[in-house]
Amino acid sequence: MIRRFATRAAFGLVYAALVIASLLLGVVPTAMLFGLLSCLCCFEFFRLMRIDGKLPCEPLGLVASVLFPLSALGDSRFLNALLFILVLSVGLWYAYSPRTRIADVAVTLMGPLYTGFMLSSVVLLREARPGFAGALLAIGVCASLWVSDSAAYIVGSRIGRHKLAPKISPNKSWEGFVGGIVGSIAIWLILWGSQLYGLDLFHAVLFAIIVDVLGVFGDLIESRIKRGVGVKDSGDLIPGHGGMLDRCDSLIFGCITAQLLLLIGGII
Repeated sequence: MIRRFATRAAFGLVYAALVIASLLLGVVPTAMLFGLLSCLCCFEFFRLMRIDGKLPCEPLGLVASVLFPLSALGDSRFLNALLFILVLSVGLWYAYSPRTRIADVAVTLMGPLYTGFMLSSVVLLREARPGFAGALLAIGVCASLWVSDSAAYIVGSRIGRHKLAPKISPNKSWEGFVGGIVGSIAIWLILWGSQLYGLDLFHAVLFAIIVDVLGVFGDLIESRIKRGVGVKDSGDLIPGHGGMLDRCDSLIFGCITAQLLLLIGGII
């Protein structure tokens, strides 16, 4: 268990360092990195769907997964235009491919939406504030999910007794879930303490809990996808973690939740 945790921690730190570096370098490097991460996640998602007997149009889905984070640069109209082009392109593919089933259409659309569209929220967080303030905000949101994941793993592996979702993810426990929330709150308190965003203490704690819960939902959704096709990991790209989709599952739902909460709350 110690060796497994050490491997997981080491490669997790490398992954986190790459993300943090891109966020510090600016919006464009962030969009480029998350375009790559989205493509890898989408590729793994399509692989799972092929195991399940679906035949997605991978070129369309993979290109869209890369373009979603890039289209988040500057103007939200690009995101809307890309959504339209994606649906139109997949619709035309379906219309002119007699052997294509509606299930193939569904997974072709879900792949880039589940990965690229959702992860484009990190780019939106980064560009919400200029300079270091934007970088710190995006890093804080990502870190809250990473720390939550690590805290949940440590607490759950040591004292976890009550299963959170035994039919979907048998290793998750309510004790780990609480530990994860504590970890998330700790990071959001740093954002509150920075005094850069006009974030009050109540909303910092509230957002920490909501973002963490949605991050757990993201983890469970991906676990349900894997269980549905009978695999343990989405891939083997990252030792100790599995595939890129395994590494990004909580970010997919947690980051867009944070971006929407901060936007609705008038903070960004």
